[in-house]
Amino acid sequence: MIRAGIVGISGFGGKVLMDILLNHRDARITYVAANSTVGRVDDIWPVFRGRTDLVCAKYDQAQAVELCDVVFLALPHMESMKVVGPLLKAGKKVIDLSADYRLKKASLYKTWYNAEHTDRRNLAKAVYGLPEIFRARISKSGFIANPGCYPTAALLGLAPLVSVHGDKVASIIIDAKSGTSGAGRKVAEGFMFCFVNENFKAYRVLNHQHTPEISQFLGKMAGRDLPVVFVPHLLPINNGILETIYVTLKEKMSEAKLDDLYRKFYKTEPFVRVSPKGAQVEIRNVVDTNFCDIALTLSPDRKLLVITSVIDNLVKGAAGQAVHNMNIMYGIDEREGLL
Repeated sequence: MIRAGIVGISGFGGKVLMDILLNHRDARITYVAANSTVGRVDDIWPVFRGRTDLVCAKYDQAQAVELCDVVFLALPHMESMKVVGPLLKAGKKVIDLSADYRLKKASLYKTWYNAEHTDRRNLAKAVYGLPEIFRARISKSGFIANPGCYPTAALLGLAPLVSVHGDKVASIIIDAKSGTSGAGRKVAEGFMFCFVNENFKAYRVLNHQHTPEISQFLGKMAGRDLPVVFVPHLLPINNGILETIYVTLKEKMSEAKLDDLYRKFYKTEPFVRVSPKGAQVEIRNVVDTNFCDIALTLSPDRKLLVITSVIDNLVKGAAGQAVHNMNIMYGIDEREGLL
């Protein structure tokens, strides 16, 4: 039985992690903590009444080391780097849901997160936890940087194309929309019901912190830098991400060959579903699941490919993907706890 700890239980990511792990046959939650919120978990999240009697305390390094085999960090950005080092030194597996170890250039954190990275040694060790692409590395690693929600939908939508035909891509525009839970459990005017309901807006245009993450791993898959424009929007819903990705091609491509490419690329992947020709993806079909649904549409001149990709930002885009990574790390059924 895997002894799992959740640090950051008071956030949405921590809540979904607990929900998944409580139903996991090979894992048991043995430790929960948060930065400031303390008390019974079923008081913090009443949905867990009758399901757990765990008590959340302020994070204690010694307790985490003693009680856990793997620790999930669902902390705010720039907080995980304060605790990762001692956990790894103690031989614990760590899966970090924050952005602290996703970007390989430490200097980018100052630009995109307005903070200096204080753990460059472990930054180099972290394996990017996108299972469909980096499964082999994940299986041998004890430290995973869980991808962001927007990058998960974007990278899965683009991976087959850029991995095989990266040289044929002229430009990429990612038009992304997310539910409000993507902003975390915080009080801010822009996320209050009366400001979100019956509204739709773009935010952080050309300045969102997930931009370098998307660019970094698209470049890694393509073997070269690819020009990417990323614009996020806020939807008046709780969960879900839909991304409409416009790919300008340098030469004409066949719709049949593209469809075949995507189906073969994801043929053995349990959580990626390529839609039938002519069908479109919908957020409601992936909410509360670990699935990513993808659809392809090619323009009449065959030089513009429109990819639509949907996920649940809290499951496939965060906690579900984190558990998927744990399953791979421990060599157990990848679907455990997620299907």
